[in-house]
Amino acid sequence: MRICRFVILILLLPGLEFLYSQEVESSFVEIHLNNLPDTVAPAIRILSPVSRGDRSFQTVKEEFNIIGEITDESEIKLVSVNSQLIQVNELGVFTTRIRLIPGRNHVRVVAADVNDNLREDSLIVEYTPPVLTLADKIKKESRYCGLIIGIDNYDDSSLPDLDNPVRDAEKLFNLLTTRYTFRKEDMILLRDARRNDIVHALDMLARRVTPNDNVLIFYAGHGTWDEKANIGYWLPSDAFLNSTINWFRNSTLVDYLKVIDSKHTLLITDACFAGSIFKTRSAFPKEEKAYEVLYELPSRKAMTSGTLTEVPDRSSFTRYLLDRLNENEEMYLSSEQLFSSFRIAVINNSDAIPQYGEIRNVGDEGGDFIFLRKK
Repeated sequence: MRICRFVILILLLPGLEFLYSQEVESSFVEIHLNNLPDTVAPAIRILSPVSRGDRSFQTVKEEFNIIGEITDESEIKLVSVNSQLIQVNELGVFTTRIRLIPGRNHVRVVAADVNDNLREDSLIVEYTPPVLTLADKIKKESRYCGLIIGIDNYDDSSLPDLDNPVRDAEKLFNLLTTRYTFRKEDMILLRDARRNDIVHALDMLARRVTPNDNVLIFYAGHGTWDEKANIGYWLPSDAFLNSTINWFRNSTLVDYLKVIDSKHTLLITDACFAGSIFKTRSAFPKEEKAYEVLYELPSRKAMTSGTLTEVPDRSSFTRYLLDRLNENEEMYLSSEQLFSSFRIAVINNSDAIPQYGEIRNVGDEGGDFIFLRKK
């Protein structure tokens, strides 16, 4: 019956024969196309960075971020950037970071679908490392560490108390941590230090300091010189005149300077210090040297407020030292330049003759301690 009705329908409405034939043919083509294999490769689009047209980019950063999009009618099988497989989210977007080498870097992006249709895209990234200044190099590789000691009060009534060393030590600490690149966490400030406090602080420096670091040691307080024994001492707050048990020998300090494995060590002492312990030299350089050269060579320098004489409580040496550090507007200031800037002022305004030079036999190789001012 269904065949008859179909035939009758065609006879009665012959125009439908053409329409029916067209529908059959269209369905057949659609079914035929759906069964054809997928031969179209995925499309790759770089979303970031935005291309200038020639697919080349320039950067001064060592790492380069790439965001891209992969689209395909079939399922995406893999995406790689420079042969490293990359995860793609449900929208076909991927993000990756590549490490560059100086010069031209060829970046190759490959995408494949489940039918192994492959698409490749590429871009060129020109990496020019920034030129590092000496300040950049120091900040990147080194620390500035400090031990600042000021002693006003003494247990022994035979030793007169002082009024200014602790205040001077605090001023120096604040100057170094606010105007120069000394971090507070790398500094030790000792007020009215006892001998054990000084030894403990030096032990700490010996453990923490690395060969790239710079160390400044400052002492203000009583000092004495035993001319007969040819020995100089610092007098900590627990020192007694009739016993040397708590006195701190300059030679002990020198032994510590040998084991504190810094790049540069600068000793500033506002107390009498053994003149034989370091080799003095002119504070005025004979020729201009690049700061880079001075910084590269290790140094062990000292500047003191006098020779083997006692120094007054209100020290011109420390006052002018602090003034020059506070007034300095240069990015780099060598310890020799610093000393030169106030030496004459100290001589003209006191009875002391300040000294500067290399500490002998502790590893000085001709460099200099460079104060690095904050910008």
